[in-house]
Amino acid sequence: MSRLYMADNTSNPADSGENVKPFTMDGEFGLIKTTGNTETTSVKATLSAHQELEQWSNDYVVETLYKQDEVDNDEGEETQTTAQKVFLSGQGNYKLTDPNHRIFAFASYEDDRFSGYQYQGTLATGWGQQVWKDDTSSFNYSVGPGYSFAKTQEGEDASSFIVRGAMDYQWKISPTATFRQLISTEIGSENTKSKSETSVAAKINGSLAMKVSLLLNHNSDVVEGNENLDTQTAVTLVYTFF
Repeated sequence: MSRLYMADNTSNPADSGENVKPFTMDGEFGLIKTTGNTETTSVKATLSAHQELEQWSNDYVVETLYKQDEVDNDEGEETQTTAQKVFLSGQGNYKLTDPNHRIFAFASYEDDRFSGYQYQGTLATGWGQQVWKDDTSSFNYSVGPGYSFAKTQEGEDASSFIVRGAMDYQWKISPTATFRQLISTEIGSENTKSKSETSVAAKINGSLAMKVSLLLNHNSDVVEGNENLDTQTAVTLVYTFF
């Protein structure tokens, strides 16, 4: 079995203000191939960017996941696709007179073939705040109303008004290691969609790092036969382009 991963977003927002770059971008490409008793192939790619301007602080993410497994059936072994996902998101944060207080606008789109939905999209706006940011840690959150656009695999409309909340905490454990916790939830009458990513990244050199992460995706309303919670655990290599 061979494992290779590159993961996203190891830039350190806990750096002091004078060290913040106006634009950073991280890329991820992952491949897991297993042979023997179990035949699987998984491919993951992510591109994330952060833009820090005088009046705006913006984040962008593009993520894809694809997985195939060898399964036994009445006709013998067969290769089946068991994961196929595309996720896009962007958030703009407009800084007010106090730059730690912000108005945000968020948009996302997810096409996950195995989630029970044909697609899930979100538009939201509201209040955001950078609670603190120093040389070792940072914490910010956002909360506000929005609208979720969704359609089930059966073609039923599952759109509804929502309240969206998100938080991002980072702690610089040492000069080369960073802990990060990302949490978001979208509460609606049709479905509550929540996501959590917990990670620790350790730099190997200036642009390369190793990252251990646990990703949880939860939908309160799923079709019969689907699990409410999806989990993903990875040990990855992270490359920062600039």
